[in-house]
Amino acid sequence: MTDVTTGTAFPSSPGAPADAARLRSALSAVRTEVGKAVVGQDGAVTGLMIALLARGHVLLEGVPGVAKTLLVRSLSQALSLDTKRVQFTPDLMPGDVTGSLVYDAQTGGFVFREGPVFTNILLADEINRTPPKTQSALLEAMEERQVSVDGVSRRLPDPFIVAATQNPIEYEGTYSLPEAQLDRFLLKLTLDVPERDTEVEVLRRHAAGFNPRDLAAAGVTPVLSAAELQAARESAALVGANADVLAYIVDLARATRRSPSVRLGVSPRGTTALLAAAKAWAWLSGYESITPDHVQAMLVPVWRHRIQLRPEAELEGVGADAILRSILQQVQVPI
Repeated sequence: MTDVTTGTAFPSSPGAPADAARLRSALSAVRTEVGKAVVGQDGAVTGLMIALLARGHVLLEGVPGVAKTLLVRSLSQALSLDTKRVQFTPDLMPGDVTGSLVYDAQTGGFVFREGPVFTNILLADEINRTPPKTQSALLEAMEERQVSVDGVSRRLPDPFIVAATQNPIEYEGTYSLPEAQLDRFLLKLTLDVPERDTEVEVLRRHAAGFNPRDLAAAGVTPVLSAAELQAARESAALVGANADVLAYIVDLARATRRSPSVRLGVSPRGTTALLAAAKAWAWLSGYESITPDHVQAMLVPVWRHRIQLRPEAELEGVGADAILRSILQQVQVPI
């Protein structure tokens, strides 16, 4: 099994139910549509679709200009989903995200005006540039899928996911995300600068008149309805997991807690997140039950933001990805 962040195509196993196979084919078509606008980020596309299937959120990390915003916009276009973008800044207030009560002169009372969080895919651009007070405004929305204002809880649309971005190299004027909020992201995906051939293809498209602000002109069309996405979610939730694989996930989590390079290991929420992501990847791959391969493929993107390294490990230049891959080699795989 290949790490999903490499952007491999969805494989298919024999004997899969016809309806599930049709839904997988539709999701494969989504990749094709997104590819009309975004080049070289197939792994991130797969990660976002896994998050949609598993009802999780995604943290996208990459330097400016690697198509993070275009990726989210293209995906929402191909899925017929509503998307809103919020540029997180130091002066952004919680009400600017969730919405607030405003006075209505005609009725003489206060009415609730929905904020941009009332959408299907919320693009939280540079989420680490806003203070913790505003970052925490997203916590209820991410966990409970609702917003509470003035004692009244309001449900968010379904599906709802947060796709947040942050710059990995610029820390001036930023606020580190608290552990409680990082733990709410199902995946942390890294978007690297494209290879030479990929970058040449990007320039070729722009030279031919590609406009990233006009996805319709680029030929990106909806290929999956909200009802079909819901059906795919329900089908993915039925993927099985035997006791040996569940124990394998727990053993991997316990290994992170015992690692001499790790100050804070993976929590039980992290194990359930890995299970959900593995089930989504197994379903996309045409399997009726998850295998250790599916767990291994999803472990790094699901756990890389859930462990805290000891200062001495950071000084030695050891990264979370390297530690997690080392743990994968050390923990016995069930046969």
